[in-house]
Amino acid sequence: MEPSPDRYVESLVKRSGTSFYWAMRLLPPEKRHAMYAVYAFCREVDDIVDDPGATPEKITRLDQWCLEIDNLFTGNPGQPVTKALSEPLRKFGLRKEDFLAVIDGMAMDAGVTVRIENGVGLEDYCDKVACAVGRLSNRVFGIDPEHGDRVADKLGKALQLTNILRDVKEDAERNRLYFPADLLNAHGVNGDTAADVAAHPAFRAAWKELAAEARGKFAEADAALAACDHRQMRPAVIMMEMYRRILDRLLDRPDSEIGERVRLTRMQKLWVVLRYGFF
Repeated sequence: MEPSPDRYVESLVKRSGTSFYWAMRLLPPEKRHAMYAVYAFCREVDDIVDDPGATPEKITRLDQWCLEIDNLFTGNPGQPVTKALSEPLRKFGLRKEDFLAVIDGMAMDAGVTVRIENGVGLEDYCDKVACAVGRLSNRVFGIDPEHGDRVADKLGKALQLTNILRDVKEDAERNRLYFPADLLNAHGVNGDTAADVAAHPAFRAAWKELAAEARGKFAEADAALAACDHRQMRPAVIMMEMYRRILDRLLDRPDSEIGERVRLTRMQKLWVVLRYGFF
């Protein structure tokens, strides 16, 4: 017997091991299940990109998800995830363009190589893969669009830049390079592959410049969050504080360890949840 759509998305979120799970657990049941469904959608399309298939196959599968989002918004969802999204769509006014932006961002990752030309291109990428998710989430949280979209913009970019800084080695193995070409050129960094670039002696300087930008986005997110109801934004604050600590740990590491993945321990995550989720 197949699980219900709600059970399906909750199981998917649990299996993913994401830190977002603990932030979502603090929400009332209706909002919690809505966030499980939003995250499950993101997980489904992200898994397509990380699968070992050829680029045309990945693009075809992502296009199928665009059609499935069309089905969702016309009241005829066919997948467990979109079925689980049907009620949140009605209750919280989730926007079609945000779902499609996430898929568009995943398509940027689907190529044999990934390169970003400049800062504008990086902001566009972050908006699609991170800020769009924040815009969906903030509608579930009940934040008015004006304030919610501002938080999603600043915090989404802070989180995604931290991901980029953290995942240098893993991304390089897939020939993905999210550091803008103009930033690398400014520091004299070059190389035929993403791994060559990451191994360049001057790469650390470019890495530190992007890290400073990430810190600035966290500060902007703090200011944007100050205009919101803290109780409504607890899940967002928890994620912000977890990722802020990841960035701090990355910056504390010696140059020789750049690209080595950093994780928070279970106890560190629990402390953040207790500190920012209940007080």
